Amino acid sequence: VQLQASGGGLVQPGGSLRLPCAASGFTFVAYTMGWFRQAPGKEREFVAFVRYKGITNYGDSVKGRSTISRDNAKNTVYLQLNVLEPEDTAVYYCAASSFSHNVYLSNRANWRYWGQGTQVTVSS
Repeated sequence: VQLQASGGGLVQPGGSLRLPCAASGFTFVAYTMGWFRQAPGKEREFVAFVRYKGITNYGDSVKGRSTISRDNAKNTVYLQLNVLEPEDTAVYYCAASSFSHNVYLSNRANWRYWGQGTQVTVSS
């Protein structure tokens, strides 16, 4: 199983980034795909998830500024981040869960597969 996140980098406040995550080694369409992030000294926090049919959910910290989507033909999930703030600086991880209900997805332990993360730094 592999989850290969990319697209991170240094961006100025107010800028945008698009993070793709390519998945392999499991049945992509059977999994809810999500993004989490972890800033230095902080716990890993939920960013967004997208179910197979495209239903999405977002964490409060990025709601209104981000869009998660998936391309089931390409086994890839995307996170579009807009109006970035220094507080968005973190390592962003993509993950896959066999659950689809919010109650289970809110627990990080229910996310089976994790990628290696991509660094996003927001700074002028």
